[in-house]
Amino acid sequence: MNELLFLSRFQFALTACYHWLFVPLTLGLGIVMSVMETLYVRSGDSFWKRTAQFWQKLFGINFAVGVATGIILEFEFGTNWSNYSWFVGDIFGAPLAIEGILAFFMEATFIALMFFGWEKLSRRAHLASTWLTVLGATISAWWILVANSWMQHPVGMEFNPETVRNEMLDFFAVAFSPTAVIKFAHTVLSGWMTGAVFVIAVSCWFLLKRRNVDMAKRSIKVAAIVGLIGSLGCMGAGDASGVDIAKTQPMKLAAAEGLEQGSNAAPFSIVPGVEIPHMLSILATHDFNGFVPGINDITQSGYTSQQGETVKSGAEKIAEGKLALKAFNDYRQLRKTDPAAAEKALEEFNAHKSYFGYGYLSSPENLVPNVPVVYWAFRLMIGLGSFVVLIFLLALWLGYKQQLERFKLFHYAALLALPCVYIAGQCGWIVAEVGRQPWAIQGLLPVNAGVSSLSSGHVVATTCIFAVIFTALLVAEIRIMLRAIREYQA
Repeated sequence: MNELLFLSRFQFALTACYHWLFVPLTLGLGIVMSVMETLYVRSGDSFWKRTAQFWQKLFGINFAVGVATGIILEFEFGTNWSNYSWFVGDIFGAPLAIEGILAFFMEATFIALMFFGWEKLSRRAHLASTWLTVLGATISAWWILVANSWMQHPVGMEFNPETVRNEMLDFFAVAFSPTAVIKFAHTVLSGWMTGAVFVIAVSCWFLLKRRNVDMAKRSIKVAAIVGLIGSLGCMGAGDASGVDIAKTQPMKLAAAEGLEQGSNAAPFSIVPGVEIPHMLSILATHDFNGFVPGINDITQSGYTSQQGETVKSGAEKIAEGKLALKAFNDYRQLRKTDPAAAEKALEEFNAHKSYFGYGYLSSPENLVPNVPVVYWAFRLMIGLGSFVVLIFLLALWLGYKQQLERFKLFHYAALLALPCVYIAGQCGWIVAEVGRQPWAIQGLLPVNAGVSSLSSGHVVATTCIFAVIFTALLVAEIRIMLRAIREYQA
């Protein structure tokens, strides 16, 4: 089982990481090209039409590959995580179904009009199709992130002991939970940053080659504005996310800080041994002296939350979870033969069901994710993200000073920023997903209880197939994009 669990998690992580190479560029590049087409419609300047068409071509190449990886990712819930899908499919499946029916069909409809309607639609109608394509992609991201956010903080449901499934009680609580809203803002705006860096990097390559100079300079200015707006919004959403995680996933925050023992006025660790006093308390609670629990508090001793609630230790939760699990099994066995005893077992289960998922864990140490991975991924995300923000500020300053063409050091820095923004995005997802372990659904279902009953060999085989296909798609996308960039003449 441990081998199967590792292989299933590895396959899902591989698929998700590949998929996330394409999604942020779709979200961000879509905004940049839509702004450029808006400038064309408003000004009538054919320069903006040609420029928008160029970036639109790159958008289309990326969009097609992203769709292929995303479809496989959704299928894996049924193949590798069938117990998970059975347990929460009534809830988790709803936003994914809406994404497919509404957003995906919306994208498919308007992307055709966007690519083939330049000479067949009026300027305003074509502009509308472009913005609606981007809106469809953004709505698609909304519903997928609603599903993911529910895994981080499950709300709006009730467990049914008869069907052994969690059933949705409040759709709006699921669809518009604070966790979902914050995650959507943070994720989509980080995509704006990715798209903006991509445009700036490609434009700087043109400047280094002394080709398409005017197009490159004007593209950089538009992208820098979009990127800076995305950066400011992303930082604001990140701040809100810190407070939300402190309330709903304190272990993730403790792992991201490598915080063994909680305290008031907790410092923020830049790197081991270098700290900013009080900063973690400010980020997690917006209180200079707020209490932030550490790993030991969560696993062994318990603590009092910022809201004054007594939080049980991991050991206590596991003990209650095992009582809930035993009572549930007793209820299932007795409900047909001894209704009175079954009812008593159900009462016992209801008394402890809040910790039902903890019953599948063997010790409090199981609650601790891989701390070094989460800790360093968090710092890479922040450090590389800050470098990207600096690129946007430099681009705007050099554009204002009319020095974009001459400052070659900036051109090379912008090219370096392109892999950096992708690494920062991947690190963000590592913090979100590795930091949630051992849970598939926070506090509700650990990953070892959600995996399918498969042979390890089947998972290895499909993982190898996916790795080969995804790598081939990625290489093909990069080659096609590079050719389109090399051949472009403004």
